Amino acid sequence: MKILLKNTKMLLPTNEPKACEVLIESGKIKQIATVISESADQVIDCKNNMLFPGFIDVHIHLREPGGEHKETIKSGTEAAASGGFTTVCSMPNTSPVPGDVETVQDLFSRIEKDAVVRVLPYASITKDLKGEVLTDIKEVAETGVFAFTDDGVGIQTADYMLRAMKEAAACGKAIVAHCEDNSIVYGGVVHDGEVSKRLDIPGIPSLSESVQIARDVLLAEAAGCHYHVCHVSTKESVRVIRDAKRAGIHVTSEVTPHHLLLNEHDVKAGDTNFKMNPPLRAKADQQALMDGLLDGTIDFIATDHAPHAEDEKAKGFLESPFGIVGLETAFPLLYTHLVQTGKVTLQQLVDWLTIKPATVFGLPYGVLEEGKPADLTLVNLDKQLTIDKKSFYSKGKNMPFQDWDVAGIPVLTIVAGKVVYKEGLDG
Repeated sequence: MKILLKNTKMLLPTNEPKACEVLIESGKIKQIATVISESADQVIDCKNNMLFPGFIDVHIHLREPGGEHKETIKSGTEAAASGGFTTVCSMPNTSPVPGDVETVQDLFSRIEKDAVVRVLPYASITKDLKGEVLTDIKEVAETGVFAFTDDGVGIQTADYMLRAMKEAAACGKAIVAHCEDNSIVYGGVVHDGEVSKRLDIPGIPSLSESVQIARDVLLAEAAGCHYHVCHVSTKESVRVIRDAKRAGIHVTSEVTPHHLLLNEHDVKAGDTNFKMNPPLRAKADQQALMDGLLDGTIDFIATDHAPHAEDEKAKGFLESPFGIVGLETAFPLLYTHLVQTGKVTLQQLVDWLTIKPATVFGLPYGVLEEGKPADLTLVNLDKQLTIDKKSFYSKGKNMPFQDWDVAGIPVLTIVAGKVVYKEGLDG
């Protein structure tokens, strides 16, 4: 099937728009030109909106199997499509945990059946994410999993992490880490700082994250492994990663939209939509994250989309689960609060959501070029709306951005040449 996108524009490296038309055939971009005369099975008037490579999110939680009351592969990928994401990577904290060939193959079958966008699943580093028995990394890697992680849990011993890194390196796979030394978390539920004192609840020290990153970068150097740090949140973590990169260690990292846009002072008493792990840190940490993203210490942005049921999040700060949803709000929030305020350029933002994650993990996506996969996102940069969780495709409504006014709304998402989301382009 051929699809012709007319009356659109693409972003040049100079950050300037250029009018174009795009012809899609057999799942790939066949032609990009000012005018395309070739006929097509479907012609879409893009109404002068901006066309980008499809967004990539290497850190999301789909909850299926085992947590379907929170999210399913179908609902989560519908949320991704409406947010402009064409490729997402699902974390393994499901039940059962994808840590063996049979469970991974079942997960691939579920994805094939229900996913609206491309899903690349992770496998666990250890059995059931317990940190006690290593996954058979070589065997599981052959199934085609994206990478290995125990996201949500830090690997507590250097021995296990080193062994996992060596095995992953031998298979050409990355080790992706939620960094948290449990011995110094002290039962915390928010940042150990102004907010923990203000709310009189236990805090999570910054050191619990940065000390494990410091350990791991040296292990990665010894193992020759690609080591990727999830959701960096502290200034000390940024410093450790920056120093490791300067030393030539193969370390990469990501930051979330909520850690870029919020800090501990934003946390409201009793509102568990502000409870996530890692927690919202101090203003100095927030600035360090922005600086690290701008100088390349932090490689790209990922949402850590983590849906929970409303009754679970209603248990208060001490008992409710960590996590917020983010797939449907990421681009509008970042465009409104980073691009429109002049802190970053539109090209920088798009790169952090497309080519940068693709390059880090060797994916053939994230570019708008002839011959490449037709993964495309059309955004109405002028369209404005007020974020309303009731409109989400995701089952999860847990996020702290309710009623925020934003601009830059995805209106069309195409995955491998198939339209998977379309809103506001008719007529």
